[in-house]
Amino acid sequence: MTDFATPVRVRTVAGITLVLISSLLIFSLAAQARTAHKHRHARVLKSPAAKAINADEMQQLLKRNDGRPLLVNYWATWCDPCRDEFPDLVKIDKDYRAKGLDFIAISLDDLADIKTAVPKFLRQMNAKMPVYLLNVADPEPVINGVDREWGGAMPATFLYNSKGEVVYKRFGRVKTDELRSAIEKVMSPETK
Repeated sequence: MTDFATPVRVRTVAGITLVLISSLLIFSLAAQARTAHKHRHARVLKSPAAKAINADEMQQLLKRNDGRPLLVNYWATWCDPCRDEFPDLVKIDKDYRAKGLDFIAISLDDLADIKTAVPKFLRQMNAKMPVYLLNVADPEPVINGVDREWGGAMPATFLYNSKGEVVYKRFGRVKTDELRSAIEKVMSPETK
């Protein structure tokens, strides 16, 4: 009897081993698929989204109640100079956010672009700052409320100190060194 039992046991052990190896391979592939799925969704969740705001909400954003300086950039996806300067602004946000600079970007795109062109552009730029889309029928009163000298040309960039006073403004593409210098001044302890 032992002569017949040995081949059966060998086949059974080999079969169990094959089943175990197959199960481990399937489990490993499933785990990799779940991880890839999580990473794909993590990127989607981290993608910036623009929030539509009206004129009153925008004025609330510009108020400095927390004692932190604020950098505001007005832009649009269809504005070539805006698109050209945006990587510099993303870098400035990355460099100064942890040091206490608030930065918001306010898009003047059409409301229809809030779920399409705007987030697509922000993902391409790897932007992390809060982004708002100004949703008003007539932007001229809002523009005048920001600065009477600003005619609405974009890009436009304003730096507010911790008291809410404009200490730097630029109509057109920012000069990065000039903006960084202004930021350094409002971030220094002597100017707070």
